[in-house]
Amino acid sequence: MNPDLDLTLERVIRAPRAAVWDAWTDPSRFEQWWLPAPMRCKVDRLEVRPGGAMVTRMSEDGETFLPHLDASFLVVDDLERIVFTNAIDSAWRPVDPAPVAMTAEITLADHPDGTDYRVVVRHGTPESRTRHEELGFFEGWGTVTAQLAKAAEG
Repeated sequence: MNPDLDLTLERVIRAPRAAVWDAWTDPSRFEQWWLPAPMRCKVDRLEVRPGGAMVTRMSEDGETFLPHLDASFLVVDDLERIVFTNAIDSAWRPVDPAPVAMTAEITLADHPDGTDYRVVVRHGTPESRTRHEELGFFEGWGTVTAQLAKAAEG
């Protein structure tokens, strides 16, 4: 973890790791929490495997869905770790995504109260990290993590 380049978030989710993993890997469950409510998510592709695609769309009105994320999974260790990047799209083409390029690492570990959930979002420059933080990283990722917890705990 490099504090000049990375943003982090940690939370204990009061659910077993398998429930958190399922919320990350099942497209219908993923759609329930991936974007901050009241925004809605549609999953076009969620191939949770190394080299697999992560393509989502978003809607503010629940009717019109616009492109949101076109990314690739880099590492998938069942029930333990997911790493994806938006710097490589689902067709494995290098891209310069707006608003910032990032690589996100999600780790799951057992905790006496459920699952220790950790996120590290890596950026290429301090400016990208600062921009992501200013755009609301902690509020946005915090909100979706709370929604993920609700989905996994329920």
